[in-house]
Amino acid sequence: MSMITLSQYLKAAEGAAGHGRITPELSTLIHALSGVSQHISAAVHKGALSGVLGTAGTENVQGETQKNLDIIANDMILVALAASGVVAGMASEELDDCSPVPGHADKPYLVLFDPLDGSSNIDVNVSIGTIFSVLPNPRTGDINNHSFLQPGTAQVAAGYVVYGPQTSLVLTFGNGVAAFTLDREAGEYVLTTPAMDIPADTKEFAINMSNQRHWYPPVQKYIAELLAGKTGERGKDFNMRWIASMVADVHRVLTRGGIFMYPKDLRDPNKPGKLRLMYEANPMSFLVEQAGGKSFDAAQRILDIQPTELHQRCAVMLGSAHEVQRVADYHL
Repeated sequence: MSMITLSQYLKAAEGAAGHGRITPELSTLIHALSGVSQHISAAVHKGALSGVLGTAGTENVQGETQKNLDIIANDMILVALAASGVVAGMASEELDDCSPVPGHADKPYLVLFDPLDGSSNIDVNVSIGTIFSVLPNPRTGDINNHSFLQPGTAQVAAGYVVYGPQTSLVLTFGNGVAAFTLDREAGEYVLTTPAMDIPADTKEFAINMSNQRHWYPPVQKYIAELLAGKTGERGKDFNMRWIASMVADVHRVLTRGGIFMYPKDLRDPNKPGKLRLMYEANPMSFLVEQAGGKSFDAAQRILDIQPTELHQRCAVMLGSAHEVQRVADYHL
């Protein structure tokens, strides 16, 4: 069986019907991200042998303690994207404000990224990942935080890399979702799943049950009926899976179905959720919808949210279409 590399896939897609959004510049951008992800993967997999584990003793803009690898990955991505020659500016979950590329305000793309999602799992050897979202440059002058405040529907590409037993790159350009696996010896990603497809029905859900007492009634009702299993309204048993690394949990959903939920709760009624809209919810929702699933916050489709802040948070419920619609109906 002949193997299709990421380079070959992008080259073919540039001129293929239905892939009009994949320009040579966008291919260059994806190559930059795939290249730096291999260096991050090497650092992650070397772990304690290279002295990169542990806490850096600093906090990011979210008030979260940074791991050494958070900072290393963040800096590597910033350098790679700036060097690509097609990016006007970047925004990272780890930085207070965006990072314009000097002299590149006219370049076609903006990139938002979470350099190491699930980094609290680094030291215990659980899968983590890099999430990214590519937006068009509005070309309204100098790049600033406002340049990035575009709804998820504006994304021209999104994806993630999961650093697990395999290193996998999952991509969408708005025409389906493809998954690639890193061949370490060849130093290249190879296409392993041309079209990821999330089944509409599922028997798996992912949620942090320790927060159950804080949930609003619609989520309480939905989870209660899942837990009731065969003896309840749903008439079938459900299994719970929770890795506490969004990229790993969503990768499972994209691979075999399920619903992933991180709802807002009663601990802070004024806080719309925990996950970041621009760095996590939007790119993951784009991927899930392109694979046939749905996404929802507590009031609307996530991709329709008009962001007002670079580090805006939101509730997240995404995955198998029938389950997401069911929990959405309980909210509306």
